[in-house]
Amino acid sequence: MTAPWLSLIGIGEDGNLSEAARGLLANAKVVYGSERHFALGGVFDGEKRTWPNPFSNVYDELKALAGIPVVILATGDPQWYGIGSTLVRRFAREEMQIFTVPSAFQLAASRMHWPVQDVDCISLHGRPVENLRCFLYPGARILALTSNAETPQRVADILADAGFGRTRMTVLEHLGGTEERIVSSTAENWQADVTDFHTLALEVTADQGTRFLPRTPGLPDDAFRHDGKMTKREVRATTLAALMPHPGALLWDIGAGCGSIGIEWMRAARNAKAIGLEPHAERRAMALGNALALGVAGLEIRDACAPEALDDLPQPDAIFIGGGLTTDGIIDVCHNALQPGGRLVANAVTLEGEAFLLRARQHFGGELSRISIQRASPVGDLTGWRPLMPVTQWALVKGSQTSL
Repeated sequence: MTAPWLSLIGIGEDGNLSEAARGLLANAKVVYGSERHFALGGVFDGEKRTWPNPFSNVYDELKALAGIPVVILATGDPQWYGIGSTLVRRFAREEMQIFTVPSAFQLAASRMHWPVQDVDCISLHGRPVENLRCFLYPGARILALTSNAETPQRVADILADAGFGRTRMTVLEHLGGTEERIVSSTAENWQADVTDFHTLALEVTADQGTRFLPRTPGLPDDAFRHDGKMTKREVRATTLAALMPHPGALLWDIGAGCGSIGIEWMRAARNAKAIGLEPHAERRAMALGNALALGVAGLEIRDACAPEALDDLPQPDAIFIGGGLTTDGIIDVCHNALQPGGRLVANAVTLEGEAFLLRARQHFGGELSRISIQRASPVGDLTGWRPLMPVTQWALVKGSQTSL
């Protein structure tokens, strides 16, 4: 086995390191980190290197140093929203060794007296702050890593806009160090000046009358900005159930429209990803705006049509065909793109689309369903049922011999 040459060492505000970590730092030829990390690490003889710009260049630099003792200093637990998560995808386990100290989440939870297993631990560091919207519900406890001193005010504005202005916000600065400080107020009254280096704790409280948007599929239609051509709530819930989102899974959303399917896919499972194809500029703009408003800023929308644009996409775990169903070859291309266990779902509202789905079922198997929805609405002074257009849905798990 290859002896480890790359050491990833977590370091806290107190600068305390284990004897083994100190020994590796003392013998390192090259040490990566920030000036703050170098100061916390004390005196060592290795060459100091700060992070390159762009940051991604560090991986090629590290590969060129293979076999030379290298230390990377990181804050807290480098495996929790830290550089460790990317290093382990690029270097063999035998090449690395990892040393951790309590994470910012653990330290903040101890100050707040919160059981960590009951807390949503998220990162807003270098990520759109709007992603917070996906985690908001009455009674939520959230610990968030942040980018800088401006983040709490941006969070306060989002909370107030979403109807959670009474949320208690607590900024915990320099946890574990001599400059530790805790500042607390409600989102609607937030005015505090804080340092760049802090962790943010949120005790989410809904304002009176706030409408809660859960992560279960089937958000109200008016949660999205749309032009009327969208997968309606009841059909959307059924569609997501057939697509079966799971953490880290990738969806192709063909004919994304206002983005409702891709957005609900990403909300339904942590780190789920979606790539939407939508040729109309107005709908692409709506989809991206909806993604920000609903806390999944990572939704990717491409100006493209299927099947031509599918060749260059990463392999999906599931595919939804909501538009362009009658395009020649689209079902075959989508089916071929899936690995065994992948899910393919297509909806049709026209007779021509139904004909394509019938042939797809005859050729590939799967299930056909007819979804018929009626909604109550006023009829003069009374109330009656108004039907929506029925939807025919074809759903397939590739390689499965059983029904969904």
